[in-house]
Amino acid sequence: MNKNSKKVFILGAGYGGIQAALTLQKKKKKSDNIEIFIIDKNPYHTLLTEIHEVAANRINENGVTVYLKDIFQYTDVKVIQDYIKDIDFENQTLISENNSYSYDFLIIGIGSEPHYYGIEGLKENGFSLWSHKDAVKIKNHILSMFDKAAKEPDPEKRKAYLTFAVVGGGFTGTEMVGELALWVKDLANIYKVDLKEVRLLLIEALPKILSILDDSLIHKAEKYLKNKLGVEILTNSPITKVNNDSFVINNEKTIKSHTLIWAGGVQANKCLIDIDLEKGKGERVCVDPYTRTKYKNVFAIGDFALFTTEDNQILPALVETALETGKYAAINVLNLIRNQELEKAKPKLHGIMVSMGKNYAVANIMGIKLSGYPALLMKHMVNIHYLFGIGGFELIGKYLKNEFWGVNHQRGFLHRHLDKVSPTFLLVFLRLYLGYMWLMSGLDKINSGWFQYQMLAGSNVDTTTGATVMQLVSSHTPGWYAWLVDHLIIPNSMFFQKLVVLTEIGLGLAFITGTFTFLAAIVSIGMNINFLLSTGLNDLWFLISSIPMLGGAGRAFGVDHYLMPYLMRQWRHFVRKRRIKINLWK
Repeated sequence: MNKNSKKVFILGAGYGGIQAALTLQKKKKKSDNIEIFIIDKNPYHTLLTEIHEVAANRINENGVTVYLKDIFQYTDVKVIQDYIKDIDFENQTLISENNSYSYDFLIIGIGSEPHYYGIEGLKENGFSLWSHKDAVKIKNHILSMFDKAAKEPDPEKRKAYLTFAVVGGGFTGTEMVGELALWVKDLANIYKVDLKEVRLLLIEALPKILSILDDSLIHKAEKYLKNKLGVEILTNSPITKVNNDSFVINNEKTIKSHTLIWAGGVQANKCLIDIDLEKGKGERVCVDPYTRTKYKNVFAIGDFALFTTEDNQILPALVETALETGKYAAINVLNLIRNQELEKAKPKLHGIMVSMGKNYAVANIMGIKLSGYPALLMKHMVNIHYLFGIGGFELIGKYLKNEFWGVNHQRGFLHRHLDKVSPTFLLVFLRLYLGYMWLMSGLDKINSGWFQYQMLAGSNVDTTTGATVMQLVSSHTPGWYAWLVDHLIIPNSMFFQKLVVLTEIGLGLAFITGTFTFLAAIVSIGMNINFLLSTGLNDLWFLISSIPMLGGAGRAFGVDHYLMPYLMRQWRHFVRKRRIKINLWK
């Protein structure tokens, strides 16, 4: 560490902590002379909004984790894996079991944890869903329940094994039961269990689920859960006791079950419960309009902070809240360092999206209500935007693979077939032959005089060369395309002829060498569509063969195998450093 530098420590690598670190990295100047550190007990960042997909075995266990070293590669942010047990605010020191860290500025973003509200037996006998470890534990438990049910001859005991309750009708609970409803269909088939014996419950203490949403969206969500997924929804049903083989609703009704997944509420992480900071509702730390605590060099963000807006509204514990408060905390740390006026945090929450399995969602985006696939698409777009910000194209690729091609349980014709992706190396021979055909087509045009004579004709054929002319307008050509031919292409025929020839040769070389194969495939498809609109060629081989090339055909025995990872690293380096590094191989 540089003794003369200002040391900024970020405690917690959740959504808010990562946003704070990347904002500092992006906005810092050399004259600020700061060192940035982020501390977390885990070496990875967990995508908490997607952990239900691991718990219900839709995606692999590593599908919701991103290693911190990858996020902060090419930055000046130093990652420390440690568990902080105490903070000495007077001496500005973070204290762990074996180490201590001195800071000049501190941003605390240690998140939240389940709130059990003192319900008897809940913590001991229920399953929380608030970490990667929780999700894996739930997945393994559900598998064991089906295994036991398949071997159990007693109908009552088997019924208890196959009764799965998710408590809490908020975002986490609704998404969890939606995913689980899809998985149990596969499990019933695998373990030879009658699906009618499986019982799924979504239990909520309030009068309705998803209470933060508009009633019309709540109705759609309930209808889908009940009618499409077979979920029983119990509202006005507070859990009052949980045993190892049953739970009690409202001190009256007992339901036999070995599986109660708790998603009924959170509170600020209590690992630092004794620290000297003012706390409010849910044990969240009170902060001022600049996200500062009572210590002027200590900020609190995300679920750990109790931030009140100018209209006296407490920000909910949402990912967007963490991102916004993390950004403002970082900005104000820099303002303090520069002796500038602090900036009041004005978080902008754009919307809410809740999925119920991979085929349905509801959303309210800045007042626009969506349901079904449009809402699901918006949810994917938001996730992709976030992942691109922290990890670039690599994380987007990983996300798309998990969500669409790496799904562990399949429902429906499309997903079953999308999962059967052939190894890329099998496309090598097709790629080479397609490249050869394009290259030969371009060379044949050169030999036929495409660089010397007008070889294209529009609505009226007018040539004196005696050479074979390509008629671009025929009886099947659309009127708008015929107009373009007569008014744009034919008056500039030599330019377009040379462009076609050079494009065909370029496509040939791109496919043969496996360079920028995805882009080449798009151009190839476009060229063939253009030919079909004009000449109406009957040879569809080029078009059909170009489509498989979109699947990364150049990554096997092609330049793309080396070029694409290199360009992705260059991109991430440029985003983080604002400059290109030529020899960037790590």
